[in-house]
Amino acid sequence: MTTSFSGTVDTGRAARPEAPVAGTDGVLVLDTAQRCLSADTVLAHLFDLDPHAFVGRALADTALPKPLIAVLADVADAAFAAGSVRRARVSIDEGEGARSRSLSFAILALPGGTGQADTVSLIVSPCSPGTSAQAVAETDERTAHLRAEAALFMRDHVLGVVSHDLRGPLNAIHSWGYVLERKVDTADAAAQRALGGIRSGVEQQVKLIEQFIDTTRAETKTLSLDRAPLALRHLMEQSALEARASLASARQVTLHVESELVEEQISADSERLTQALWLMFAFATEASAAGSKVVLNGLVEGGAFSAVVTFTASQKALLDPDVPHVLEAFARTQATSPREAARIAWVLALCKRVAEAHGGTFEHDDFADGAAVALTFRVPLSVT
Repeated sequence: MTTSFSGTVDTGRAARPEAPVAGTDGVLVLDTAQRCLSADTVLAHLFDLDPHAFVGRALADTALPKPLIAVLADVADAAFAAGSVRRARVSIDEGEGARSRSLSFAILALPGGTGQADTVSLIVSPCSPGTSAQAVAETDERTAHLRAEAALFMRDHVLGVVSHDLRGPLNAIHSWGYVLERKVDTADAAAQRALGGIRSGVEQQVKLIEQFIDTTRAETKTLSLDRAPLALRHLMEQSALEARASLASARQVTLHVESELVEEQISADSERLTQALWLMFAFATEASAAGSKVVLNGLVEGGAFSAVVTFTASQKALLDPDVPHVLEAFARTQATSPREAARIAWVLALCKRVAEAHGGTFEHDDFADGAAVALTFRVPLSVT
């Protein structure tokens, strides 16, 4: 659902000197009767209101601009009726004459967003008037690209695991075939046919592995890099921004970048590192319950940049089909399975390949429901 509204609203207050900042999300929670259960301070600040003035009041009776109320009411009803996420947009002309301005908001409605089935959480995000539709389209396109890159590396990682794990048993069969060949009577035609069938089967399987599995995964086996000086602070903030836009805001998960880095730089492929950090944020968001916090801690030590994403794992959030996701269901399920030594969850394959291509490492803790989990990405600051 996409709704647009343009109207003139006179709030009876002097125009504020500053416009709402794009990317600052306010949250309003309604019940099925569209009575306000809560409003955060961000939403209240966007409209110069007291957040306590919302509690217990009908949406229609609040001091929010009437055109915004109309759209909020419609999208809330749509989310309740469908039992799934709904989106809307509204543009408002506020004030008159020289003091007038146009405000534009993107709205995301999440039924049961507070963990209660009979509520809907409305996320109200300021955006630029006139370009909001284009901005949303660009965000969706960027998210689709990041998802595709993650899926590509995951596919090739799984093919690599399959290739490795098939070769072991096939080598054993091949070796035992030769052992049997020396033990079996050469005059026994049936035994010789059986041995021939074993050898032929092994050769066919090896050929299939080489022709289809190894050839297919060659696309990411050797990763070329476009290295250039890159500000680490910008890298972390940009990755967090893209992760918020693609999933975290919709899932009501807060992303924090905690780092003292300001001017430090790295010689690296900017796009690849952004993809890796985005995927770390995205996986952590997928595995976090609504209202949780995901933290990226970035630091430089020993000539290397370390990015550590930490979160509290929730298996329900990771596997819940009724909340937004950007990662494939089978990959999210596999991430909860026990890991063999030194192996990573399939879905994080891009992080590992990008780190290794830069001469670094990637590792993560075991996923345990309710436990603190860390994803650690480490790469040298410069080419050695």
